[in-house]
Amino acid sequence: MTEFTKVLLEESDIPTHWYNIVADMPNPPLPSLGPDGLPVSPERMLAIFPGNLLEQEMSGERWIAIPDEIRRAYQLWRPSPLFRARRLEQALGTPAKIYYKHEGVSPAGSHKPNTAVPQAWYNKQAGINRLSTETGAGQWGCALAFAGQMFGVAVRVYMVKVSYDQKPFRRSMMQTWGAEVFASPTDMTQAGRDILARDPESQGSLGIAISEAVEEAAGRADTNYALGSVLNHVLLHQTVIGLEAKKQLAKIGEYPDMIFAPCGGGSNFAGIAFPFLADKAAGDPKAKNLRLVAVEPTSCPTLTRGVYAYDFGDATGYTPLMKMYTLGHDFMPPGIHAGGLRYHGDSPLVSQLFHEKLIEAVAVPQLATFEAGVQFARAEGIIPAPESCHGIRACIDEALRCKASGEPKTLLFNLSGHGHFDMASYDRYFAGKLEDYEYPREAVEASLAHLPKVG
Repeated sequence: MTEFTKVLLEESDIPTHWYNIVADMPNPPLPSLGPDGLPVSPERMLAIFPGNLLEQEMSGERWIAIPDEIRRAYQLWRPSPLFRARRLEQALGTPAKIYYKHEGVSPAGSHKPNTAVPQAWYNKQAGINRLSTETGAGQWGCALAFAGQMFGVAVRVYMVKVSYDQKPFRRSMMQTWGAEVFASPTDMTQAGRDILARDPESQGSLGIAISEAVEEAAGRADTNYALGSVLNHVLLHQTVIGLEAKKQLAKIGEYPDMIFAPCGGGSNFAGIAFPFLADKAAGDPKAKNLRLVAVEPTSCPTLTRGVYAYDFGDATGYTPLMKMYTLGHDFMPPGIHAGGLRYHGDSPLVSQLFHEKLIEAVAVPQLATFEAGVQFARAEGIIPAPESCHGIRACIDEALRCKASGEPKTLLFNLSGHGHFDMASYDRYFAGKLEDYEYPREAVEASLAHLPKVG
């Protein structure tokens, strides 16, 4: 056989350092602010994060060493394979070459353990034995439950209620790894009780679940908070994806023209895209025309329809104010099946890069994403998570544009997780029970009217 299907690396090729995009940004990141409008003090952040992770959050160093213990844990699933989607190319009839990085090979089935493992390990090193967190579709909650079990750290997960009901087996996975799981909003926190008082039937949101998890961590000396996306150190950990992908593509003499990834909080997109953005910053001629595309749902169009402003990262106002693209912290997204993308804001780093036009964003409707996921599964065999289907949709659309134009582009997307525990969503798609939802402009404007006043 002369054709290859996948490009593999050795365990010795697992990156030794994470890449920090902050070192190569044209302008330094804007600081997080406290309620007084002044930059938030490290002391306040130390109430819920260990010092070693806080150092990474604030770091401007280009490379941050990965401890050997974390690299050994990564060996359970890293390096992840890079695939050439030849069967999908053939089905589309496109001259484009399509590659995808398959992060669904991790024990938790997604890219999330890339940061869950470091967060659990660093907290353990700091003497913390208990973590609280939130989860949307459940991938992050599963990853942290797995990592907590690995290092002897107890985990409590506030799971967005609509996903808690839609995805019971994600809940089972978390419990198998020893985590406690509760449908958010709950009556266990003041934030949850306040939401339920206003809307007893609330289906929850990531913003609400974050409020509950942060409130618990801030109120217990034995508990820290862990976040699965948005923050700088989380995006930092995910860069192992792109660093491996660069090495794999170099092995076969390829370089992408475009990169696609789903974008909710931003860690998925950052993980695959930031190491390639480093090439653009360095003036590498290969990256001169490289386009990096974040893909979000039309029902939660943060980058494409939000505003660039300081806002809370949660629904209640427990978190510092972050400069990001936001739909407003009290924005209530519909219960789409890509629960990991139902977040009102976006990573400050991704937001700033988008604002400075170094990356692009596109929003795609729900039905089209499932159509793309089914098309991909029937060609390549892997059933993708609903979140991953967003990146696939945008990549397929570009491949079809290449078919029309005859351009032989090289396309890369991040297959961030498998959909084995999302089959109820596929069932609803096949039964014609899913529908597209484009969030009304007036609803977005009503939420944006409540943005905190800064300066």
